[in-house]
Amino acid sequence: MHFPIRALAAGISCALALTASPWAAAQAYDVRAHQGARINFLANNNPVANALIKHKAEFEKLTGIELKVDAYQEQQMRQRLVTTMNAHSSEVDVFMSLPSREGLQFARAGWYADLTPYVRNAVAPDYDFQDFSPGLIKDATVDGKLTGIPLNLEGPVLYYRTDIFKKCGVSLPADLKDLPAVANRIKQCEPDITPFVSRGQKPALPFTYSVFLHNMGGEYMRDGKSALCSPAGLAAMGLYAGLLKDYGPPGVVNYNFYQISSLYKAGRAAMAFESSNELSTVLQGGARESDTGVAVLPAGAGGSHPTMIGWTMSISAYSKNKDAAWAFLQWASSPAMQKRLALEGIAPPRVSALQDAQFKDWAGQKPVRQQWVAALDQISRTGTAEVGYPIVANPASREFVGQAVDDVLLGTKPADKACADADTALNALIAKE
Repeated sequence: MHFPIRALAAGISCALALTASPWAAAQAYDVRAHQGARINFLANNNPVANALIKHKAEFEKLTGIELKVDAYQEQQMRQRLVTTMNAHSSEVDVFMSLPSREGLQFARAGWYADLTPYVRNAVAPDYDFQDFSPGLIKDATVDGKLTGIPLNLEGPVLYYRTDIFKKCGVSLPADLKDLPAVANRIKQCEPDITPFVSRGQKPALPFTYSVFLHNMGGEYMRDGKSALCSPAGLAAMGLYAGLLKDYGPPGVVNYNFYQISSLYKAGRAAMAFESSNELSTVLQGGARESDTGVAVLPAGAGGSHPTMIGWTMSISAYSKNKDAAWAFLQWASSPAMQKRLALEGIAPPRVSALQDAQFKDWAGQKPVRQQWVAALDQISRTGTAEVGYPIVANPASREFVGQAVDDVLLGTKPADKACADADTALNALIAKE
């Protein structure tokens, strides 16, 4: 799926003062209609949720609604959610979701409340639902039902140390196949620095690996069957696993975004291929602001096909406080709040936030910010949301992809054997659809 936002390079901004209420202009909208209610938010401990939660007290003061936040690392969050939903429990009112991963699975299980009536009948005058990226709304719509409201747009980008590149006499290659040569030169030049790091943790790995697969000309499915073992697929698997094996840090099979960002921020990695969401994290403290470049991954034999996804906020079908939960969703995704979060490095899903002058000023203050915006603009125009297999069992499919890559990385199986075993399991999943 391609996301047709073309104005990202024009910037994101905050048209209202940071102290202004997101509903300040909505005189006819009763923001305190649900005061006294309490809602439970199951959050992923990532930059999107963390930036939003910082404004929790403001939401509570504005609406009179008590917001209880339970934040977990991504896998733990999903485990908690699955347990709660399978029990048809009303314990969770609002949760974060990735439609590209579990949208079809959760929708078919009946876990999402349909938000269509809310966006039609229960919004503040200035909410402007048409302002959202059509691609992200389409991604969040399953069987005609709106499963969530977009909170951001993101994709993997390459963070790289410009000072190390200069010292070692290297530059970003034009072709993906030449990336190992750059990593090798850095390894010889700076032996105490990890040349390249990306995701190795099995269920998280497909987010970054998918760009390698698509850029090398591969695809997950062809003619209703798994295509992981195509020549292009094998080339992508060998390239990604080889980079992590030869130039990655010890224990990289356990690395997700947290470990990757921490390693890079501490100055111990020359290249980190990780989510654009991590900009504020890798620059935290200021040590990397002047020596970091940001770019999309180089094109491969199949061209340039970056991953482009977005987190949504959803309401549980079993919530007993859906109206109060919707008040929280509307506040979190309002034009003003999205513009505010943009200044914290969260790329917004709203077109209006992509076109405001204040963010241009913010981005123009640092070359790394300008490069981040340019990379996201390219991702938004050319990206695909295909991460794993386009089936109900997409989350399970990612496990098999991650296992195959890790088998090659660890040397427990050659690429053809690891891939063939994964294809067998994946075709079994596909056959159940």
